[in-house]
Amino acid sequence: MQRICLFPGTFDPVTLGHVDIINRAIPLFDKIIVGIGTNTIKAPMFSAEQRLEWIREIYKDRPCIEGAIYGGLTVDFCKKVSAGFILRGIRYVSDFEYEKTIADANRTLDNSIETIFLTGEPKYTSVASTIVRDIIRNGGDASHFLPEVVFKSLKK
Repeated sequence: MQRICLFPGTFDPVTLGHVDIINRAIPLFDKIIVGIGTNTIKAPMFSAEQRLEWIREIYKDRPCIEGAIYGGLTVDFCKKVSAGFILRGIRYVSDFEYEKTIADANRTLDNSIETIFLTGEPKYTSVASTIVRDIIRNGGDASHFLPEVVFKSLKK
């Protein structure tokens, strides 16, 4: 049986912190699906299609990484793609408290899906999509926080 993992998030935009978590999870799973969740509460800066394109471009040479857009409950999407694991990145203790609450709710909804936490590399702990969006909106240099593919596409 394949070890399939869903890494859900908004990825608005995809940052070096996201890429760090994905890259370090590659040896742990046979397949990682980067799930771009559509959240009716959040108004994204970039379209889901643009974010999906970034994931596909970044991982074009890694067939074990797929991108997908989904809506609804994460556990329902896990069932749809046969993912037995949910991957989440943790930067700070406060992230863990929030993520554990979500993991507990997901476990209540489907106890066959396990949440795995990876802590981010210290050099990426300050990288948050919210901060990166503010830098971009205000004309700052976001290259320090973004994969080259993402940064180049923003310059166009």
